[in-house]
Amino acid sequence: MEPNFDLFGHPVREGFGNRGRPPYEPTERDRNKVKLLMALGWVNSRIANAIGVSPATLKRYFRADMKQRDAMRDRLDARRFEIALEQANAGNVTALRELGAMIDRNDRMEIERKMSKLGDDDEPPASRDKLGKKVAAEQRAHAADADLMAELESEAAQNARH
Repeated sequence: MEPNFDLFGHPVREGFGNRGRPPYEPTERDRNKVKLLMALGWVNSRIANAIGVSPATLKRYFRADMKQRDAMRDRLDARRFEIALEQANAGNVTALRELGAMIDRNDRMEIERKMSKLGDDDEPPASRDKLGKKVAAEQRAHAADADLMAELESEAAQNARH
């Protein structure tokens, strides 16, 4: 029997539309799609919609993949570097340029990560907490008062010289 496909090219499961829900059978294509969407930071409900299952079904059949959610982005980036390197070694000049750009972006991300870690150590823990609206407004007002006073003092000092 020839499989039917929906509008998006996904195979329609046998018994779909009949009474009762047909059992779900994960495919390798679905597994790869779930891994890709997790690497892109999609939430479970969006991933479930993308492969046409409920969030509960997603959790049931893709539990092992979902435990590795944090590693998926790293794996995707590593694979992109691997493909770009293979193409560059094969003599593809465009791939060589893209590999250079990817390395530059990676270096910038690493520097930003290191700088943010250094900045976190310098600040006391209380200042890292998010301030409330009233406290933030009060701090801005004090800073504005201090700036205004400094400006008035500099103008007064300048006028005293003249």
